[in-house]
Amino acid sequence: MVSMKIFIALAFLGILASLGSALFFMMRRPRNGVEDNRRRSQHMARALALRVGLSVLLFLVLLISWKLGYIQPTGLPVGR
Repeated sequence: MVSMKIFIALAFLGILASLGSALFFMMRRPRNGVEDNRRRSQHMARALALRVGLSVLLFLVLLISWKLGYIQPTGLPVGR
């Protein structure tokens, strides 16, 4: 159970790190024109693709964990 919490926390940190990386490459000024701009766009696209992949992986792990009974939904208490 603790390892699942650690995995989820690390997945969220990875998602945030890839978003930060994409923001860094997006905000950086090109130095030598078109070639640097193309490379910057490739780095940004790779970082965003990594973020999407990590998000999908996290969703699948949560879904599989729920199906296998490793985690249980608690929901909100009704009528309190």
